[in-house]
Amino acid sequence: MEYFSNVKRINYEGAKSTNPLAFKFYNPDEVIMGKTMKEHLKFSMAYWHTFTYLGGDQFGGASKSHHWDSDNKMATAKERVYAAFEFMEKMQIEYFCFHDVDIAPRGENLAETNKNLDEIVAIIKSEMSRTGIKCLWGTTNAFGDAKFVHGASTSCNSTVFAYTAAQIKKAMDITKELGGENYVFWGGREGYETLLNTDTEAELNHLAILLKMAVDYKKKIGFKGTLLIEPKPKEPTKHQYDFDAATVIGFLRKYGLENDFKLNIEANHATLAQHTFQHELNMCRINGMLGSVDANIGDSMLGWDTDQFPTNIYDTTLAMYEILQNGGLGSGGLNFDAKVRRGSIDEDDLFYAHIAGMDTFAWGLRVAAKLLEDKVFIDFIDSKYESWKSDLGINIENGTIDFEGLERYALENGVTPNKSGRQELLESILNQYIYNN
Repeated sequence: MEYFSNVKRINYEGAKSTNPLAFKFYNPDEVIMGKTMKEHLKFSMAYWHTFTYLGGDQFGGASKSHHWDSDNKMATAKERVYAAFEFMEKMQIEYFCFHDVDIAPRGENLAETNKNLDEIVAIIKSEMSRTGIKCLWGTTNAFGDAKFVHGASTSCNSTVFAYTAAQIKKAMDITKELGGENYVFWGGREGYETLLNTDTEAELNHLAILLKMAVDYKKKIGFKGTLLIEPKPKEPTKHQYDFDAATVIGFLRKYGLENDFKLNIEANHATLAQHTFQHELNMCRINGMLGSVDANIGDSMLGWDTDQFPTNIYDTTLAMYEILQNGGLGSGGLNFDAKVRRGSIDEDDLFYAHIAGMDTFAWGLRVAAKLLEDKVFIDFIDSKYESWKSDLGINIENGTIDFEGLERYALENGVTPNKSGRQELLESILNQYIYNN
């Protein structure tokens, strides 16, 4: 059975193409800075938004349906696997990501849920073998069910903690079985609404205990993938413990977990934290903790996670600028944690959305590579911080001068004039590279 019979394989046709079902800028085999585009970008399909999201939001239910869906949840889950792999083949997407409940429905109890998962995973493995498509990462949904009303690992209920651990164990087992290159922790309800009923110290300690257990289990089963934490500042809880990159890095260092985890950065979550996407990537890069990316965009005028497909060339350029300086994403990739809009009700819209996202990141990659090759901003930053290469700057950084010594220097020499930061010029140069690349 062909699930998208009116769409053929999406190919690169170049910037002058007017075919909406073709890549204009994403040329998988084009070599940039010694690697092909598909090696740089490692695009991944998000199983949940692409194949389980039916258009619902806070104010309304489903607005669309898939022609393979039925009242039989397991039958639908099986059909969904075949539809998803056909979609990825046609899109030339070589990876996918999943939550456990995306691929198989919850059962009446944990044992039945695990049985459902095993049945669907067998089909996924068969499709992976047939197509060569790989698993970028897996995770568990420990936030959607009613039992997680007070959190998962941070719950006030220790039996919920136990259930969470069991669910994560199974998801890690599945990820390993599917050859997943990473495993992600996203604490959907790991936060609080009010301090009037919350013991934050206990909850943070319990979160750390769970993560340490996961590290131990990773070693026990021989999982070679990277463990990732995905920061998010709010929604659904008012204050998430994994607020932003800096918060997560500080948490990991406090509990001695900084060598066991990297971060999975989502653009929309950066918006909710009132940061830029580039800022979050930069904080991870300079701390050696950039692991993977959820490639989407948020709406600055809305206060929730809109998860739109990335079409902002400035965002993708500056994101790739950080990623290239990081030497790539290692075992990570660019996962389209994005959904078509509620009003985009045709199945073809899935293709248009992914094409737009892939083209936008491909153009951003080209521009970022050119900026780095020409050392445009690198040379300016070197010049801006030139005084730190003087004897004074070297002595400060090496710790070979103290307050008394600095006082003597200031009394004798005063302060040299500052240089202009030239932000407007640099932004103009960035525009020139984006428009003319």
